[in-house]
Amino acid sequence: MTDEDILHRIRNLVDEEQALRQSGEARDPERLAHLEASLDQCWDLLRQRRAQREFHRDASAASSRDVETVEHYQQ
Repeated sequence: MTDEDILHRIRNLVDEEQALRQSGEARDPERLAHLEASLDQCWDLLRQRRAQREFHRDASAASSRDVETVEHYQQ
């Protein structure tokens, strides 16, 4: 998976999230939570890949982390 693939996935998830929020129809909180978690995972993977490159390592060594790990980061 390339950075472009990840960014494409992020765009699709954001589009779906926005459509869900703007629909005005009955919301699906479970789907919204899933979208948000998936976005967090994608952004995390992209950051990992960029960090690998910054330190002259193979970006493909980065891997998607589970939702529990990504959702509980301290900022």
